[in-house]
Amino acid sequence: MINQPFFRIITPACLTLLVIITVNFLTPKLQAQISLPIAPSITPSITPSITPSITPSITPSITLSIAPFVHLFEWKWNDIAQECETFLAPHGYGAVQVSPPNEHAVIAEANYPWWQRYQPISYTIKSRSGDRAEFAAMVTRCHAVGVKVYADAVINHMAAVSSGVGSAGTSFTRYNYPGLYEPKDFHTCRRGINNYGNHDEVTNCELVGLPDLDTSANHVREKISDYLNDLIELGVDGFRIDAAKHIKAHDLTAILRHVKSKPFVYQEVIDPGTEAVRKSEHYSNGHVTEFEYGKMVGEAFLGWQGQNLAQLEKLANSPRLMPSEKAIVFIDNHDKQRGHGGGGNYLTYKQGQLYSLANIFMLAYPYGIPQVMSSYDFAHSDQGPPSDANGNTDSVYTKGQANCFKAWTCEHRRGAIARMVSFHNLSVQQPLNHWWSNGENQIAFGRGDIGFVVINREAKPLTQTFQTGLPSGFYCNVVAAEAIGCSSTEEVKVNWRGQITLTLEGMNAIAIHQGSKIPRR
Repeated sequence: MINQPFFRIITPACLTLLVIITVNFLTPKLQAQISLPIAPSITPSITPSITPSITPSITPSITLSIAPFVHLFEWKWNDIAQECETFLAPHGYGAVQVSPPNEHAVIAEANYPWWQRYQPISYTIKSRSGDRAEFAAMVTRCHAVGVKVYADAVINHMAAVSSGVGSAGTSFTRYNYPGLYEPKDFHTCRRGINNYGNHDEVTNCELVGLPDLDTSANHVREKISDYLNDLIELGVDGFRIDAAKHIKAHDLTAILRHVKSKPFVYQEVIDPGTEAVRKSEHYSNGHVTEFEYGKMVGEAFLGWQGQNLAQLEKLANSPRLMPSEKAIVFIDNHDKQRGHGGGGNYLTYKQGQLYSLANIFMLAYPYGIPQVMSSYDFAHSDQGPPSDANGNTDSVYTKGQANCFKAWTCEHRRGAIARMVSFHNLSVQQPLNHWWSNGENQIAFGRGDIGFVVINREAKPLTQTFQTGLPSGFYCNVVAAEAIGCSSTEEVKVNWRGQITLTLEGMNAIAIHQGSKIPRR
């Protein structure tokens, strides 16, 4: 939290992001949420008007109408159901990504690490997040309030542990998983990946020692498609395909061909542009995770090697990024938080205000489908979720209240991030325009005639007049407050020319949209 004032209005003109918001997005203020500081009262004064540059730019693809979704990493099914009802739906999140629902290894000797969820034992729906009945109930409750459910599907490999008993009670040994797979169902390359420049090695050998399934075999394809179909029958709307980079694209195509309905599919492919497996190989199977996006945005906000926010204007046109209509983007995910998967400098919840500013940018800028991370506090990279001594995950909710911002970090509940979801949903089809920057780390831009945002990454205040393209009137700064019940200290005024003039304190942002317009009292 920043104790300094959030912004000062200098003339009868104010700023930020405009969007035509529906009543479903207009929600009362929620308690217990992290927010950027609140604006002090408006005190009109006179400042010379400086016209910002107007740069017509990127027009979003029609496919980007899919709302942002949140990854509730390691949450229990009962908690997710309640979160769909009390927070995700009211704030416009379109879906929730849940941790792998199938039976997994139980690794007590490593103190029940997070990665045991990515070591499958069977496709029985029983994990430390809950059993089959709880999973089905969660999907039903989320659907009832309009939130879709995407399951993290671990189908490239099985557990690396030599032997043990899984979370559903299944006894196993490496390469032998009763009733499911035996040694002949795995690729014969029984070693790790040494050369990421060799396509066959990346897709046939063992990722960090995990037994690699032979996805060219009919038996394996049938077992995987049966598992995905089982989840669809439980109501699952889509899948994140874990380690899709290590599955040949045509094998995945064959598996998905036997999957019922047409689920939303996004594939984990880490492609820095220097390796044998390219993200473009997987476009025909669905969307793909764009790891370069979080790296580029993170390094700009961190100022890595002289990078700055002004360089982000043409981000969507970067040759390092895939076409926007294929991209799933994020500031961080569960791997990048821990320094895994392809390197780079990523922001996480541990960067506080800087992390919030980067998420504001992601939700305002027209590129890809945003995924918001929601995690838990950890001291070392293997640490599992908050739990008891036996590895039983702690509930997020107690007596109907979410216990957030401590052990469970709940980044998706930070006020500045949560309220920007509606900004995204309402401006998603609008082009980027009215771009302004000081050439360094103070930027502003609009989204058609719907919204406008200003981000000040610098320590010094930003005083400026901006053309927003929005109708005249008073708007609530949605970075600081809910649109309903917005106090006068959080108001932003757009003059008859569509301009705002303001002073924005360092390390802060402002966003306004048409749905946050305030009727005059």
